[in-house]
Amino acid sequence: MRVIVIGAGEVGRSIAANLADSNEVVVIERDSEIVEELTYSLDVLSIAGDGTSLEILEEAGVEDADIVIASTDNDETNLVACGTAKTVSDAFTIARVKKTNLLDTWRRTKGAFGVDFMVGSDLLTAHAIVRIAGLPGAHDADVFAGGAVRMAEFEIAAESPIAGETIREADRFDSLTFAAIFREGEVTIPRGDTRIRAEDRLVVIGSPESVQEFATELYPAEARDGTDEVVIVGGSEIGFQTAKLFEDHGLKPRLVEQDHDRARELAEELPKTTVMESDATDAEFLSREHVDEADLLVATLESDQKNLLVSLLAERLGVDRSVAIVESPDYVDLFEAVGVDVAINPREETAEEITRFTREGEAENVAMLESDLAEVVEFEVDGDSLLVGRSIQEAMAELPECVVVGAITRDGAHITPRGDTRVEAGDHVVVFLATEVLDDVLDKI
Repeated sequence: MRVIVIGAGEVGRSIAANLADSNEVVVIERDSEIVEELTYSLDVLSIAGDGTSLEILEEAGVEDADIVIASTDNDETNLVACGTAKTVSDAFTIARVKKTNLLDTWRRTKGAFGVDFMVGSDLLTAHAIVRIAGLPGAHDADVFAGGAVRMAEFEIAAESPIAGETIREADRFDSLTFAAIFREGEVTIPRGDTRIRAEDRLVVIGSPESVQEFATELYPAEARDGTDEVVIVGGSEIGFQTAKLFEDHGLKPRLVEQDHDRARELAEELPKTTVMESDATDAEFLSREHVDEADLLVATLESDQKNLLVSLLAERLGVDRSVAIVESPDYVDLFEAVGVDVAINPREETAEEITRFTREGEAENVAMLESDLAEVVEFEVDGDSLLVGRSIQEAMAELPECVVVGAITRDGAHITPRGDTRVEAGDHVVVFLATEVLDDVLDKI
């Protein structure tokens, strides 16, 4: 498949890297220094130029392209690039936008602006915040098979009840699979005698009830308190969309915004949210407003430094859990290392969503973990699959060791896979695997 990626910032570079192994990728970028660097670092064709220019698009081979992805930091540039590509090509166009009103317009008339699929980065980030907030202690979470299967990633604390246990000892949940452990930057597929260590990132796949039960055992205090009291700091578009989603879930969040006009606008648009006009980096204000009573604080200011400061102040006051937006991907690990519970990078979320969409021809759904070190993939099994007609144990013998069948759904019912479980044609299977073996495995199963 020929893919043209316009813009080689953090989003475009990540998309190009994810797709380069199994596709013919062309990257268009204005900055000639970045173009030169990409030529040596990725297996892509890099072209210096303006992605809205028909001449540059034709140089990139847009007439023969299957997909055109406009991923610059400018919404209007992305829309024009997609529209220009459509004048000479039947390629499927994908545009990244921040402005939610553009996303709303596109949803009313699919194909508007010459865009076949639009990704709203701010709304996407808000959904990620709310999804994680609903599961105590989770660093990542996603759903599969129409909600019948849930995947979550948890960091194991030293005081965790399963720290020091083997997988066999920890496996006391009816519908749960321990799919993988991320340890010191590497993927480990756990066996029965694998011992769980503090600071491991543990990936589990199972029914929503079993994953929730597992989270409750790991983080009993958070589960007991729930996530009823939410404080959002920053009236950015991400902050607004997050508050709106929490309202849709029946909550009444509090939102802190310093700018008078923006605070007034938010108060009018969020009927169930209490909007407070103040500087949220003011420790006295946070104490006076009893922010320490919050179950969750979400920092969505437009500055990484301020988001870090607010999160750490909240942690010191006694907030149960903090989530911070981090614009620089290099700071994500730093934020979590110094005490922020979950750090979310909007550009990374956007890159993952676009990459996920480009793979939907191979799979029903895809979740990317640890900056695409591994993936959880859902697919419908056909009669030619390696899985059909044999037990999972037999099938796994012909697949790489870094593959785990995490869950099966048959006619909407959840099945917990075990070694003697047999998969039938038409089943939906959710599999954990290292990204490096993705293409090889999907060809077989």
